[in-house]
Amino acid sequence: MEEQKGSMEKMVMMTNSNFWANKRVLVTGHTGFKGSWMSIWLNLLGANVSGYSLEAPTNPSLFKVSKLSSIINSNIGDIRDFAKVKKVIEDVNPEIIFHMAAQPLVRESYINPLATYEVNVMGTANLLEAARQFSNVKAIVNVTTDKCYENKEWVWGYRENEPLGGHDPYSSSKACSELVTSSYRNSYFAKGSTFIASARAGNVIGGGDWAVDRLIPDCLKSLTNNETILIRNPNSIRPWQHVLEPLSGYLLLAQNLYNYGEKYAEAWNFGPEDEDAKSVKWIVEKICSMWGNEATYVIDKGYHPHEAQYLKLDCSKAKMQLEWKPRWSLEEALSKIIEWTHSYRENGSIMDICINQINSYCKVKE
Repeated sequence: MEEQKGSMEKMVMMTNSNFWANKRVLVTGHTGFKGSWMSIWLNLLGANVSGYSLEAPTNPSLFKVSKLSSIINSNIGDIRDFAKVKKVIEDVNPEIIFHMAAQPLVRESYINPLATYEVNVMGTANLLEAARQFSNVKAIVNVTTDKCYENKEWVWGYRENEPLGGHDPYSSSKACSELVTSSYRNSYFAKGSTFIASARAGNVIGGGDWAVDRLIPDCLKSLTNNETILIRNPNSIRPWQHVLEPLSGYLLLAQNLYNYGEKYAEAWNFGPEDEDAKSVKWIVEKICSMWGNEATYVIDKGYHPHEAQYLKLDCSKAKMQLEWKPRWSLEEALSKIIEWTHSYRENGSIMDICINQINSYCKVKE
């Protein structure tokens, strides 16, 4: 691990390893897919990482297969438990918080709407209310979603000043989380020493995602088992991006919040280039081709609740003001997922493959 950290410091990076060294960082949702990748990256940068989350699922999870609990301070609890959230913040004494704990699935939100609102709305309120009790917290990044926008099914990307909305309970709950964040920022943190931003990413993909009702995990499971792939909405277009893309934006945003404060205490989009907003059908055919199989899929004609058909993000603000931009094309992202999956199937070191992919992502292309 020390050798890996040394090589990391030699790279020209968007994120500054000198900044992150020994910073006390709390990641809520650290046992989830994105939270695990974020915790691995922060540890690699030299931060003192603590997490607060529910137990990792009993089915395969990145948190478990990477043995992440051996290198960070893992606290298990529910984001809806205000007293425990406050106690963890008191104990960890974080300088920076990434709020990633969420109910993240659209279809699950139709099944359990109340739990979705409790976790995504009141969970955010609990985190911010607890954090405002402790002046050592300097920067908070609340991770929401591209689906927080009122979707008009138009062909151009949504900007940060577009109206919030959400047809399904998940999207609506994340729009509510944005409103809670804005209210706390204006009501309690406007002139203080803690600065809050929200981050809205596209459809995040990557190795180690086993969530149900997600396209890439469903494809890989079917390919591994030589089964026909079922797809719901072949013509739906999404802003697909490798998980390291938005995480790099979150890290950069947190650095700027910590160093420069109010100027960066706003909402930010982190999405792919326009050409990487592709259809579900395109993704399935491409990943099958990379796997080495013919694309064998059928349309699932069962009942499916409403999901947006067309969704893109305008990331001009992050590109101009944070000097952030995507580094991997969609094809490269899919290639990295195939590489990760093969390593997992061959019983390779999951921590090593994650670190290698983070290092590869951080290298400046010639």
